[in-house]
Amino acid sequence: MPQQYASWPHNPGVRVLHLTDRLTDRGGAHRYLLSITRALAERGHDVHIAAGAACGLTEEVPATIHELPGLESRTARSVALDPLLDRLGPDVLHVHTVVNPIVLQQAAERGAVFTVQDHRSFCPARGKWTAKGEVCGVALAPAACGDCFDDRAYYDEMMALTQARLLAIQGASLIVLSEYMRGELVRAGLAAERIAVVPPFVDFGTDGASAEPDDPPCVLFVGRLVEAKGPLDAVAAWRQSGVALPLVVAGTGPLRGQVETAGAEVLGWIPHERLPRLLRRARALLMPSRWQEPFGIAGLEALSLGVPVVAWDSGGIREWHPAPLVAWGDVAGLARALRAVIGSTASPPAGFAPAPLIDRLERVYAAVPAGLVGELS
Repeated sequence: MPQQYASWPHNPGVRVLHLTDRLTDRGGAHRYLLSITRALAERGHDVHIAAGAACGLTEEVPATIHELPGLESRTARSVALDPLLDRLGPDVLHVHTVVNPIVLQQAAERGAVFTVQDHRSFCPARGKWTAKGEVCGVALAPAACGDCFDDRAYYDEMMALTQARLLAIQGASLIVLSEYMRGELVRAGLAAERIAVVPPFVDFGTDGASAEPDDPPCVLFVGRLVEAKGPLDAVAAWRQSGVALPLVVAGTGPLRGQVETAGAEVLGWIPHERLPRLLRRARALLMPSRWQEPFGIAGLEALSLGVPVVAWDSGGIREWHPAPLVAWGDVAGLARALRAVIGSTASPPAGFAPAPLIDRLERVYAAVPAGLVGELS
């Protein structure tokens, strides 16, 4: 692995191969990949992406794309990764959003660095949120995790998959988006010195700051309409708040019908290029995440345009949120906080400028052979 980094950082032309389950612009994890792809290409690196599937990508990507079936599999499935690696000879192999344990093991054996975007390598259930509706503070363990499952066979399957994923990456260099995620991996038994924190950054291009609102003012929720993201809690808080603005929801999922029935306007998924115009409408963004957020990029995007974020204290949110957070699970507190911020303007937090974060990513790449990436955070 990467000999080209000997004269770092003034040595362009390093070949980076990213592995991802799907090539899409939906969701924070996939936006992170697209953002760093653009940034690395702008610095003169030769960027490639291998994806198991393409899913409605609506923007140009400055990378050579390779289709590699099996990367999208959530379970163990053989993938023809070695021939691609032998043909491309990448200086850096960077794995994102892939949870197929066979691929994780193959990539680890080839010296990959892994961005751990979510909980699927240390939580077999709902993202550190228990079946009893409580925040989970327990490390991965069969005795503890079984309480989150009613179906023993399904539990056995998910626990085996989670343990296989964790085993595959335990000796590798890792990147996470927050100190929260680093803490969870350390609690799961991984070495802190092998884990670097490289947060995401806002990537609206040149149009974000000059965007104009595309409709009247509103309260906004952005995300998948699943229980873990708390859309029904957002609706409840909005209704309790008495704020005389419509609740607009950008996202879709199995709870869409319930969210619409409760009175919210659901737009479905919107192209990322439209998000700045939607945020210009927003007088607040609601983030009542029930799962423990690995980071929460939608909130940072809102703050970058001056939109206050009303959020529960969930996972890594406190690492970028400048104001007091609402206690996790407190809908009434969320309603009070929403009332309080209407009419105010937020300021973006320091420490999330793109250039320094890409500098850090490049230093992580350079440190992969020594395995001491955690010292760079």
